[in-house]
Amino acid sequence: MLRSTIMAASRNGRIEGLVTRAPVSRSVVKRFVGGADTDAAVDVTRELVADGRTVTLDHLGEDTTDRAQADAATTAYLELLGALEKEQLTERLGLLTARAEVSVKLSAVGQSLGADGEQIAFENARTICAEARRVGATVTLDAEDHTTTDSTLDVLRRLRTEYPETGAVLQAYLRRTESDCRELAYAGSRVRLCKGAYAEPESVAFTRRADIDMSYVRCVNVLLAGAGYPMFATHDPTIIDIVAARAKTHDRAADQFEYQMLYGIRPDEQRRLAREGQIVRVYVPYGAQWYGYLMRRLAERPANLAFFARALVSRG
Repeated sequence: MLRSTIMAASRNGRIEGLVTRAPVSRSVVKRFVGGADTDAAVDVTRELVADGRTVTLDHLGEDTTDRAQADAATTAYLELLGALEKEQLTERLGLLTARAEVSVKLSAVGQSLGADGEQIAFENARTICAEARRVGATVTLDAEDHTTTDSTLDVLRRLRTEYPETGAVLQAYLRRTESDCRELAYAGSRVRLCKGAYAEPESVAFTRRADIDMSYVRCVNVLLAGAGYPMFATHDPTIIDIVAARAKTHDRAADQFEYQMLYGIRPDEQRRLAREGQIVRVYVPYGAQWYGYLMRRLAERPANLAFFARALVSRG
């Protein structure tokens, strides 16, 4: 119920106005968001890379309602990739991984713009992929709510004909995901597995935490047994241990998969895994449109909400 309430708040303009104007929000945003612009995002990336971690950057902007906004989001990614190249942060770690890469929500680059939305998103994503390849980076297409899954995977397939290194994101709470993992666990395929952060109906998604966890582990097994490059996005200590054990079972070397965690969440665990020789990629969102992202982070993890509440009390 709490999660549903927060997700409803993420779509409420009045609440958004109150939160974004509140001085206390600054400390919360600073913890979870890598700044408001390209320069700030590059600074955060430089710090994380120097600390032994890798990075994927997401330019926040999901409420795209016209072509101009979609094109502006695309331009922001091109600017970011150029800045990362200038700072020598796009060094390749292997055929499929780079020190810093970008994550793109197709909704931000045009997917929701009516009948032509998917084509607009494809064209813009293709432009971003071309620039990413030029500078040595990679692109991963973020997953969104279940109504976009088929469209996103269709765009992924089209992009991979030219840019096979383009990454996919699958959400373990969707009932279809184990099957999608089987289809995408082929050589050269990069797949990020996360639990999922959108409010979905029970008809298409598991809603009990135990069921979501079991689905995640089944998907872990599928991806590690396959020939692709799995990227396990989780902060769950139990699942991290399961991934480590199953990786050994499948004879996966440390450079044949990676862990991913959100910026600002469990940084000590990120460092621990990196010290052990694991590839740890930090998902760093940046940009002015941080409200929707922050609300989903609060909704999916009670500890994040407690952090926010403590900040409010301390400033009260």
